[in-house]
Amino acid sequence: MGILSNILGKIFPSSHAANAPASGSAASTAPTSPGASATAPAGNTPTSPAAPVAMSEVDVEGMLDGLAAKSSEKLNWKTSIVDLMKLLGLDSSLAARKELAQELHFAGDVNDSAAMNVWLHRQVMTKVAANGGKVPADLKD
Repeated sequence: MGILSNILGKIFPSSHAANAPASGSAASTAPTSPGASATAPAGNTPTSPAAPVAMSEVDVEGMLDGLAAKSSEKLNWKTSIVDLMKLLGLDSSLAARKELAQELHFAGDVNDSAAMNVWLHRQVMTKVAANGGKVPADLKD
């Protein structure tokens, strides 16, 4: 499980589609015995892939603002990847952020932590939005 998965797991409820394991495998579509046909018998229709599950939108801003209000630290999750990770109870060390940068395919210099942090924050907010999070437009790409 990657750091982004951990972030999504903290933001979305466990029942949310963003936390669902990837479905489908090659084994499920292969014939089960030698000589078995992948074609459906006459009169039957082949099984179609499951329809995408509609994601319920999660008010990320409200949820994170609520966590920030309860925090003993003043954490600015809206601009700081470090504060966002702290707020979610995750490791916000430079090593963890470099790992997240690698996971998200950061092409810049990981030794320029300021630039990396800004990029990481925008990417994480974009990923949260793509997974059904209601994120203010100015926080994502």
